[in-house]
Amino acid sequence: MKAYFDRIGYRGKAEINLETVKALHALHPEAIPFENIDPLVGAPVELSLNRVFKKLVEQGRGGFCFEQNILFGAVLRTLGFNIVGLSARVFWEIEEGEIRPRDHMLLLLDLNGVSYLLDVGFGSASFSAPLVLNQDGIQYTENNHYRISLVAEFYYLEILIKDSWRLMHRFGLEHQMLADYEVVSWYLCTHPQSLFIKDLMVAKSFSEGRYALHNNQFTVHKKEGKSIKQKLQSVEEIIEILQDKFAINLPEGKKLTLKLKDYIDSKT
Repeated sequence: MKAYFDRIGYRGKAEINLETVKALHALHPEAIPFENIDPLVGAPVELSLNRVFKKLVEQGRGGFCFEQNILFGAVLRTLGFNIVGLSARVFWEIEEGEIRPRDHMLLLLDLNGVSYLLDVGFGSASFSAPLVLNQDGIQYTENNHYRISLVAEFYYLEILIKDSWRLMHRFGLEHQMLADYEVVSWYLCTHPQSLFIKDLMVAKSFSEGRYALHNNQFTVHKKEGKSIKQKLQSVEEIIEILQDKFAINLPEGKKLTLKLKDYIDSKT
């Protein structure tokens, strides 16, 4: 546990209360970035807790939703919290009418009779604090505003972007097991049409907003003011951003360099 606390910079007492969850939920995405480098270069992604802990905590890497939330959920369970895993069907940043499998992991916390939605692995739209599951109206966090609606047996999570509500994903309350996530993770890491093997996607929170990198486009989303976008012109620039802004200890080998070269050559 100390290694995880050191990784995210947590210095408080690990008590079983909402304040502890809020603190960990805020610090985690500021220290451990969302990134899909392993599937991008064809490296295997293992979801066992030992492997996830080694990668995200000991090796200074990030990961995508399964890795992030498996780690975060395990930490909270170890502390004594009641945590279960859920799955969601994502509607964020996809073409109208496109239907994807339930390929996102999120967490449900039951604390003192109240259910909270937790998620440290949604990339640049991740919320920075727990959301109350059954609460009407807008829920405010440091980075964005959200609302959760229950329609029939499904919950719909929306985010407010420039005065417009946009659907992030739809989820139910059926508890998921590691095997469920492993099947979907394998699909994301191997299917020819999966964005996880086609596009570089990286995100990390910081005190004033969020960094996001999509292929060779680097964006700084500020809490106050307009987002700043920059097209990176070389592989060296992308690598510098990955190491400097996202603090990723990049894997050795030439596969990542070759993949990044494709983004520069195609001028995406």
